[in-house]
Amino acid sequence: MTFLNEVLAASNTNKNSTKTIEQAILEAIAEARSTCDQNGSNSSNCAVAWDIVEELQAEKAHQKQAKHRKTALETYCEMYPDALECLIYDI
Repeated sequence: MTFLNEVLAASNTNKNSTKTIEQAILEAIAEARSTCDQNGSNSSNCAVAWDIVEELQAEKAHQKQAKHRKTALETYCEMYPDALECLIYDI
C-alpha cells in the first residue's frame, strides 16, 4: 500500500510543505472512490481506503485543536513587553 505511506507522510508534514493535510484528504477520497468502484463497495480494500480518509480527517481535527491559543496575559505582554508582569528573569 504505497498510497497509505504517501498519505501518512503528508499528514506528518507542516504547513510550509507543498502537500497539505487538506490535499491529502482530497486525494484519499478520490483514491477511496476509485478503489470502491474497482473492488466493490463491500470489499475490504474499500473499507481500508475509507478508514484512511477518516484517519486523515481525525488528524486534521487534532492539529486544529492542538494550536496554541494566546491568553490575555500573552496578548498584553506582546503589546507591552516592558511591563512588570511580562518581565522574565533568568536565575
